Amino acid sequence: MDEIFATFNHQRVLIIGDVMIDSYLWGEVNRISPEAPVPVVQVKKREKRLGGAANVAVNIQALGAEPILCSLIGTDPDAHNFLELLADLKLNAAGILRSPDRVTTIKHRILSGHQHMLRVDSETNTPINPPERQQLFQKIESMLPDCDVIIFEDYDKGVIDEVLIQQVINLARLRGIPTVVDPKKRNFLSYYGATLFKPNLKELKEGLQSDFDGQNPDELSRAVRRLKERLQLQQVLVTLSERGVYLDSDETQCWIPAHLRSIADVSGAGDTVVSVAALGTALHLPPKLTAALANLAGGLVCEYVGVVSIEKSKLLKEAIDKKLFPV
Repeated sequence: MDEIFATFNHQRVLIIGDVMIDSYLWGEVNRISPEAPVPVVQVKKREKRLGGAANVAVNIQALGAEPILCSLIGTDPDAHNFLELLADLKLNAAGILRSPDRVTTIKHRILSGHQHMLRVDSETNTPINPPERQQLFQKIESMLPDCDVIIFEDYDKGVIDEVLIQQVINLARLRGIPTVVDPKKRNFLSYYGATLFKPNLKELKEGLQSDFDGQNPDELSRAVRRLKERLQLQQVLVTLSERGVYLDSDETQCWIPAHLRSIADVSGAGDTVVSVAALGTALHLPPKLTAALANLAGGLVCEYVGVVSIEKSKLLKEAIDKKLFPV
């Protein structure tokens, strides 16, 4: 296991998708507003973190690999804040394009203690226009040669569309580079030929437009198999929250249960799962090993409030302690 984690350090991961800022305002609630029947939050702490595809980059970096982030942001003040956050973490901004027609996505969360009070989103979700798509593809094409794996991190904010998806997947297949997908509803069925596809249960139902019983193993496996065959995917990894993950690969079909732990916040867990899954895919690890490690990582970050990245040393220790795999 130590050797696998050490090999993470030699991987270069191209991340394509919707980036954003996760903004947090922590405070105390001691009274109700006289202006309306709503709580008054007395601010104690403010923080901004990288979110969306940028949080995947943070996770990839935390695991020791090199993230290469490609996305589109605005020219607004939040774009400047986003670039500053990248610089603070020494993340390369060479793949970030700017558009005067877009708003940089920011999600403001207001919390009191561990209680999530309110979220306010500022965003653009219109699809990328053809000239900007071509610019982004050219940027991706220039950065692709030295990459070991590609992650599509789709938050339905418009940076990724069907044309870009197929351009990149076709190019990746020509060069033998695996593609890993964290999908959303709009482009769900556009990832034909991807290597690994990682929806959660809600996304799977919406994407297939099928209200099957996700608690029923047979119905779940049939839905996953239908998706796998329709998109000609090598692997499908469905995250099932507190029930763990379900894997369908060419080698195996299995359910991997979650590990019991105290859940504080599920925000960003999917980003962590896809990060670990991508590195496992890049290293050609057995699919079940990759899925089990990703499942463990997703659970670990849920112990913390807010979007946080995985701790590599803690993940390694838990993987060994729980005897998930031979050491």
